[in-house]
Amino acid sequence: IVSVFSPVGLQGSETTTPGRKSQSAVTGSARKVKDNAADWHNLILKWDRLNDEGSTMANKIVNLGFNKSSQKEMQVMMAGQDTSASSNSENAFENSRELEEECDKLLSVVDKMTHIVSKMEKLVSSEKGIIDLETFQYGTGGRQTPLFQTWPTSQFADVSNKLYEAYKQELTLKRAILQELAHTTNPDLSMVYLSCWLYQPYTDDRAKLLLEGLLLETGHRPI
Repeated sequence: IVSVFSPVGLQGSETTTPGRKSQSAVTGSARKVKDNAADWHNLILKWDRLNDEGSTMANKIVNLGFNKSSQKEMQVMMAGQDTSASSNSENAFENSRELEEECDKLLSVVDKMTHIVSKMEKLVSSEKGIIDLETFQYGTGGRQTPLFQTWPTSQFADVSNKLYEAYKQELTLKRAILQELAHTTNPDLSMVYLSCWLYQPYTDDRAKLLLEGLLLETGHRPI
């Protein structure tokens, strides 16, 4: 996933080609749209890094949860045998403490993801503001010539909104997994949660294509 969003000179210089404005010539609405595209790229990179971190934590939580369940079963089986009761209690306490720590770490990851989605929402508002400005400047028909290659200004807002909706849904899923993961004793259900966290069903190939199209259109990716 990271390779798709590799930061290949997004802020660097670019050569002037027919039909494309040079970096220094991009101003006004075009400059804002181009900056927003770079922000989308960077936010999704941060999201993917957090997703990888969270996946590692989620796996630890599942393993610790299984250990905790096994220790409870062992305590029931060893009831009345004082020789190992103290040792089992100490192991159970240590396991519970570690499980709580990993849950807190995963909560921190989800909080950071929430902050990222909040920034994505602001990008959507920014794109809508650009459309409103152009409607004021050019009338209801909007700008007649594209800001960059071929996209009308409304398409940037449409892509931003689709990306935002995808990551907002993914965040809702992450929150649900966070709430349930440590309390699930069914191994099959735990594997479903882990798979959903790692592979992110709402940010599928369509979202990646939307981002790549945005980067291509705004000149952040070479054509």
